[in-house]
Amino acid sequence: MHANNILRVALSQRSASLTLRLTGHPAFANSPALLPRRYLSTNNDAPSLHSGRIGDKPGVEGLHQLLKGDWVLFHPVYTPAELEAVEVMFREAKTFQDKIAAGFVKFLRWGFDFVSMYKHKEIPPNSSMTLQQLREGGYTMDPSQWLARIIFLETTAAVPGMVAATLRHLRSLRLMKRDSGWIHTLLEEAENERMHLMTFLTLRDPPIWLRSLCLGAQGVFYNVFFFSYIISPRTCHRFVGHLEEEAVLTYTKCIKDIEEGRLPEWSNHPAPEIAKDYWRLKPDATMLDVVYAVRSDESTHRFVNHSLANLKYETDVNPFAFGEPDMHTKGTKLGFERNEADAYVEYTRKLFENSEKGTNPTGR
Repeated sequence: MHANNILRVALSQRSASLTLRLTGHPAFANSPALLPRRYLSTNNDAPSLHSGRIGDKPGVEGLHQLLKGDWVLFHPVYTPAELEAVEVMFREAKTFQDKIAAGFVKFLRWGFDFVSMYKHKEIPPNSSMTLQQLREGGYTMDPSQWLARIIFLETTAAVPGMVAATLRHLRSLRLMKRDSGWIHTLLEEAENERMHLMTFLTLRDPPIWLRSLCLGAQGVFYNVFFFSYIISPRTCHRFVGHLEEEAVLTYTKCIKDIEEGRLPEWSNHPAPEIAKDYWRLKPDATMLDVVYAVRSDESTHRFVNHSLANLKYETDVNPFAFGEPDMHTKGTKLGFERNEADAYVEYTRKLFENSEKGTNPTGR
């Protein structure tokens, strides 16, 4: 490592979570930060009851309303620059397996669009249509249509991580050997997608028809993905990577609609409290800030799954077991190739070892 590389270690006395900042490694030359796997934030104490007693109403059934704190798994907290760094990107499908994965995503995208009534045609240049005319013409959507789309998408998007983690867990038990760090990353992805759903559910109580569609889609998708992952984990991770490409595109369009005044209902709408706590948003955060954070999450899943699809499922270590690059890498790159993943694992491992020993990571 060159002498001008920098390692900054910040240890939060409150949460004892280690944060490493680094530059200079060729595998993530544009990335100034590493987010350690145990990093949540420096906000809030451990889980606590912040009001009422256990015996008070609303009782056990409503106890979740009293809980507050870092009781979720690892998830990144983004800087403003990271939120802006995400790019809409699509990986070219070259192998037969990759083409199967990409083709299935296109089919699902069509199905998602049809079921959720998603319409987002390109607005003609120099258009003078009113907002109502744009919505009636299928050029943009109202909040109810956006929420139907997002809720349906997120109930399905949270499935792959849980299925993959379950199968990796069972494999570890069956073979009586360690998992090489995959399980936690997959569980974190599943919970992160579920938290997206919990956030948007604060804005709309889904009608019975939407709940029925989500129930049916989840039942079918879970089982199809389960058996597909048994057959070819690599193809499944590639599929998820392509699926997240579409998610990044969808949320980018949503951001554009808000910023250009085509979704005025969300322009100044306060961010839900669950979103402020989860992503550590400012007290005056709006729905625009929430959508930016969700898009960054989807970009992370895009990067991670394309990376995992490039590895050998049976033997390779999860490159994100020690930490993740920040959004300047994850938002602009479609995953690590296998040699980059290997170098990243070794590099982050040495950083953590050196930080624990209190030595100079440059070796000088």
